[in-house]
Amino acid sequence: MGLKVVFLKDIIRKMPSDQPNLQLVQFEAKDGIVLPGLLYSPKDKTNKVALYLHGNGSASIFYSPEKMNYLAKSLNKKQIAFFPFNNRGAHYIHKLAKTNKEEKKYGTALELIKDCIQDIDGAIDFLKQLGYRELYLIGSSTGANKIAVYHYYKIKNQVKKYILLSGGDDTGLYYEQLGPKRFKDMLAKCRSKIASGLGDQLIPEYLGGGIISYQSLYDTINPDGDYNIFPYNEYFNHLHLSKKNLFRELKTINRPTLVIYGEHDEYCYGRVGDCVGVLKKECSDKKLFTFEIIPDTNHRLEGKTVELANIICDWL
Repeated sequence: MGLKVVFLKDIIRKMPSDQPNLQLVQFEAKDGIVLPGLLYSPKDKTNKVALYLHGNGSASIFYSPEKMNYLAKSLNKKQIAFFPFNNRGAHYIHKLAKTNKEEKKYGTALELIKDCIQDIDGAIDFLKQLGYRELYLIGSSTGANKIAVYHYYKIKNQVKKYILLSGGDDTGLYYEQLGPKRFKDMLAKCRSKIASGLGDQLIPEYLGGGIISYQSLYDTINPDGDYNIFPYNEYFNHLHLSKKNLFRELKTINRPTLVIYGEHDEYCYGRVGDCVGVLKKECSDKKLFTFEIIPDTNHRLEGKTVELANIICDWL
């Protein structure tokens, strides 16, 4: 069988007329880390753009082409550009270069959630240089937690609206998985390793959440840490793990926010309706928040890309 040569120009000709303009780009986070992204632009110039923050684990925006492409197409029809990018928590472990040519390992196994501020601000600076002025943040899973962290530490930021998809209670889930004693022991062990300068060592035992270092596990399970944005387990079961006020970060959000969960989100303890009810009660201003539960789907909102895109676009 002979080889068939296909030229890029021929592929472009066959694309639908409403196909977004797409560029693979890279930008610098505020600390010089170089990150990749996809910029989908509508044909007519716009100053509106939605940034997309993926979750953790093996996540990457490059592994969800159907979802990214459809969200982009839908947003572009509303004259909103779409910018999903890989943050430093993409994949479990990988090397990223800095602008000074230094390389360093990042990924979920080593990331600290507060580093999202460096990534988001770098992305915003990059987009502003391209002429975008009206900015929206969409965050899925840990990406939703990151939006809350970003807002808490930078309340006077330039983002107009937030969209939180499937925000997770990782602290509570680890507590349920490990049990009270082992959870407490693991917190102590992580603190000890970090104090000894060994926080970036990988934990040799598998804890069910993938490869992870002591510093990142501590960041994830510390009840008083930045990661603990949606403490559903602690709230429902009166666990009294945290010294900080529950839903502290959520209570500071002072701009229009859309919250979306799948009806069967497997990380909501079988209580998605109750979780959304808690957020309605604890949010800063009910007039600013809109809540949606998409039927018959899970944490990743699988099979519901069309519904998701319609909800987001109509709300924006």
